[in-house]
Amino acid sequence: MKKLTIMTAAWALTATLAAGSVLAQQGPGRWMADNDNTQGWSLMTPQERTEHQNKMQSFKTYDECTAYQAMHHNAMVTRAKEQGVTLPAMTGGSGCDNMKAHGFLK
Repeated sequence: MKKLTIMTAAWALTATLAAGSVLAQQGPGRWMADNDNTQGWSLMTPQERTEHQNKMQSFKTYDECTAYQAMHHNAMVTRAKEQGVTLPAMTGGSGCDNMKAHGFLK
């Protein structure tokens, strides 16, 4: 019984720290890439998703953001065709437009 309690407490602590880490990464005012606002999200590996997120957050200007976003969208369209799937419609709007509207891009 004592071993189960310790394991349960350890699991709860791990889950709490993981949730806190995600919230800290998002932070107030940070744009996050996800399935609703990233073309081809479901076709990307977890590593590609992280790299895409970091890339999107690195831009300082709207023009560099939209240039990258167009390249990314084209790559995902190509990947979808190769895999014989149709990309779902984006519901979260353009990441670059959203970041510009919130003052993250000039």
